[in-house]
Amino acid sequence: MQNKIVVRYQDGRVLKGMTIDFMPNKELFHLIPMAAPLGAKPIDILVRDLKAVFFVKDFVGDPNYKDDIHFDPAKPVVGRKIKVVFKDLEILTGTTQGYQPGRPGFFIIPFDAKSNSERCYVVSAATIEISFI
Repeated sequence: MQNKIVVRYQDGRVLKGMTIDFMPNKELFHLIPMAAPLGAKPIDILVRDLKAVFFVKDFVGDPNYKDDIHFDPAKPVVGRKIKVVFKDLEILTGTTQGYQPGRPGFFIIPFDAKSNSERCYVVSAATIEISFI
């Protein structure tokens, strides 16, 4: 299955495209950039260089929209509520079912249903704080 993703590197670079082979337990996956011509060779992506992989609804989104990082108590929670602070001080909140200290990464589902991100794979090494809320 092809997934639309936005790859954010720890050094600030951003790539957008499609992947069919992202696996959270693998060190490498492939990205076909969104502007690549048909039949283009995929780019190797090393997970250790990343901040996060955002699985998105579309590549455009609304650049002026800021995700709500607050939990809506009227919505049911699946998993545990979590807050992540990245090294660049970006904050991401949502729910997780897979965070364990010492693991290389984990998935978060954002609190904000209007977010362009359906889920996000956080690279643990790119964070300065991870806490349950």
